[in-house]
Amino acid sequence: MNDPNASVFCAGRGDRAPVFIADAVIDHQIKKVNLENYIGKWVLLFFYPSDFTFV
Repeated sequence: MNDPNASVFCAGRGDRAPVFIADAVIDHQIKKVNLENYIGKWVLLFFYPSDFTFV
């Protein structure tokens, strides 16, 4: 995960999301989601990890 060649993306209003693959919970199962599968469609990206961690 600590790739020294990775660039940092800081999203701003109206920016397009970079293409990525990530784990997501879909129908109570963890599945891989590829943003390329949603090109041309409306997508809501929801990131709120603090609420789902057991601290």
